[in-house]
Amino acid sequence: MNTKTLTAGIKDVGGIPVARLIPQGKRRTIGAWCFLDHAGPAEFAEGSNGLQVGAHPHTNLQTFTWMLEGEIWHQDSLGFRQLIRPKQVNLMTAGTGDARGIAHTEQTPEGVNSLHAVQLWIALPMNQAIEPNFEHYPELPEWHENGVDYVLTTGQFGGHTAPTTQYSPLLGVDIQFKETQTLTIPAQAGWEYGALVIAGSVAAADGTRAVVDELLFIEQAEDSFTLTAEAGSHIMLLGGEPLPHPTVIWWNFVADSRDALRRAVDDWNNASPRFGKEMDLNGTGLKRLAAPEVPQGLKK
Repeated sequence: MNTKTLTAGIKDVGGIPVARLIPQGKRRTIGAWCFLDHAGPAEFAEGSNGLQVGAHPHTNLQTFTWMLEGEIWHQDSLGFRQLIRPKQVNLMTAGTGDARGIAHTEQTPEGVNSLHAVQLWIALPMNQAIEPNFEHYPELPEWHENGVDYVLTTGQFGGHTAPTTQYSPLLGVDIQFKETQTLTIPAQAGWEYGALVIAGSVAAADGTRAVVDELLFIEQAEDSFTLTAEAGSHIMLLGGEPLPHPTVIWWNFVADSRDALRRAVDDWNNASPRFGKEMDLNGTGLKRLAAPEVPQGLKK
């Protein structure tokens, strides 16, 4: 088994500290999970509008929003408008291929003054024809066992199955430790795993340790691996089977080649119908964001 601690690059985005764990360096994915931001916790100053993200596109991915505190309005080019609250998942599917995509906005509702969330992307298997879609999951499997609280956001764990739609094998479990505890995690052959530390710390059996805004990465586990966390720790355990093709990311796009990324940039900037109906932003205070050109030296 190989373990590694990944440290986030942290930026302030409109008063919200955002820690980006993947992609970074040589670690671009955990299975099909290809993007992981820990946003917050943040308290907005009086008069602040909080999170205000204008219309932007996605391709060949699912956005997976796990709310911990606060609320966010989601609105997209399929016509869906949905408020997401703590312990809920929003799952937006961009679809696959050069003819499919989706666009959306994100806004803090008036009167909401805090935000804490885990924002993830899931790279879609591009050998499947997947249509754009949006799904909201207000209820997920939740249980308490031996001083540990669990919420299963996707996949199967502990005898429970989440209802969340998947196109490749994945796992996502929110775990809070009420007391110091060592957990034995069953491992799937060929999977990669990562534990995002939201509070406290977590350690692998070999002593590799991660603290807040770090990710404990685990690969080549055999039948199982252990995680030890101190009382009060809070982690998001992720796992998945790697996709059989390259995953290349630029801005808000995922593709399997640089050429496909360039086509996505051109299509969005020229209002291609692949991204659905143009969103009416009148009265929202939001703008349609322009896609930056793909750099020549972009790494796969």
